[in-house]
Amino acid sequence: MAQSTLVTESTLTDRFQTTVPSVVRQALHLNKKDKIKFEIQPNGNVMLSRVESPKSDPVVESFLAFVANDMQKHPEKVQPLTASMRDRVELLIAGTELDLDAPLLDEDE
Repeated sequence: MAQSTLVTESTLTDRFQTTVPSVVRQALHLNKKDKIKFEIQPNGNVMLSRVESPKSDPVVESFLAFVANDMQKHPEKVQPLTASMRDRVELLIAGTELDLDAPLLDEDE
């Protein structure tokens, strides 16, 4: 089955801005404030795609909501980080190396 191609145009303003045509917005399911990506091909063609928002972690979201709620209910318990607290953390992590670019082991994924 052949796929149809949609062709549309948009005009640049004096400030090099343009409006994404409605058919493109609909095809990419774009909403206000969404991000779009331009990928320039070696032949000069440009691919336009929707930038997917990073997926949120429901466990982290729940924890952060819990912390925010607790801080609002008990603001008197919120304390600044002291020098001794910082020193304690530095002692706890001393000698620990972390490479954020290292691949995960199979058992860690």
